[in-house]
Amino acid sequence: MEKKSNIAVIDLFCGIGGLSYGFRMEDFNVISGYDTDISCKFAYETNNNAVFHTEDVSKLRGKTLEKEFGENLKILVGCAPCQPFSSYSFKVKKKDEEKLNLLYSFSRLVEETQPTIISMENVPQLVDFSKYTIFKDFHDKLKSLGYFVSYKVVFCPDYGIPQRRRRLVLLASTLGEISLIPETHTPDEYVTVKDIIGKLKIVNAGEYDTNDPLHRARKLSDLNLKRIKATKEGEGWRTWSQDLILDCFKKPSGKTYGSVYGRMKWNEPAPTMTTHCTGLGNGRFGHPEQDRAITLREAALFQTFPMNYMFFESLEKYNPSIICRQIGNAVPPKLGQVIAKSIKNHLKEYKLWQ
Repeated sequence: MEKKSNIAVIDLFCGIGGLSYGFRMEDFNVISGYDTDISCKFAYETNNNAVFHTEDVSKLRGKTLEKEFGENLKILVGCAPCQPFSSYSFKVKKKDEEKLNLLYSFSRLVEETQPTIISMENVPQLVDFSKYTIFKDFHDKLKSLGYFVSYKVVFCPDYGIPQRRRRLVLLASTLGEISLIPETHTPDEYVTVKDIIGKLKIVNAGEYDTNDPLHRARKLSDLNLKRIKATKEGEGWRTWSQDLILDCFKKPSGKTYGSVYGRMKWNEPAPTMTTHCTGLGNGRFGHPEQDRAITLREAALFQTFPMNYMFFESLEKYNPSIICRQIGNAVPPKLGQVIAKSIKNHLKEYKLWQ
């Protein structure tokens, strides 16, 4: 289907383009993305046929966006970096104040450009006003500008996304009431780990599929190899013998490390992908039966990136650590598609999408 050329989407904090790709799948005209991470430029532009601007959103001005939007119906979307609001970050007293202020930059750009429709996606902790008022401020600013606003904490498996990620999704429109489409999957229909990676080629720790450089597993030390071999599907370090358990886990504070060194379960969605999800000790990222952590390919598939999504330009520029960070930071394209479909339905309601 041909893109809607009279409707333009700009993606703030775009990363490698998961959100933009979701809009492209619904035939929206994504014209550009903004992010400070230059390493994302190749993947964003190659997969989304849109311009990547290496620019700090906090310094971006509305007139720049206005020029890009032109006479099109304006849709402004984005996910401000969420680390300051994550559950881990709440345990850390020192916050990155610059990142905390990025949602205010988003709000300022809305005021300066007056887009018809807005979508903001972020971590669900933002709705806890006892910790932060930043989301309330964002919401109230949109209301004061005349927007109809709705928001929802989404459990991703409810929309066919194979990981237990929870995300806050806000939609706002000047046209009228707007909301996300209903959930598409019930618990007995959830997409599972086996559905996604069950047929991939077997690889050992430290090896890769010669036909797919992204299907590479990190090498394990001899001790960590013993640990993963001692771990059954769905279990973690609590079932190990004492000689395998790390000293820090033996302390009372060790109870807080419940999910690390764990294996996934075949018949359930994967855990939330993170920027370190290919490391065995960083969460429940062990393969259900192979003695290794998940590969970059598996992480990308759990994030719903298609097999043909290009993450690196050449083998010479292939950097597993950078790609893992990019994948973990991304909005799952399928969640982007859910948001885009919701906006498309809204535009159809007002005869703006034929």
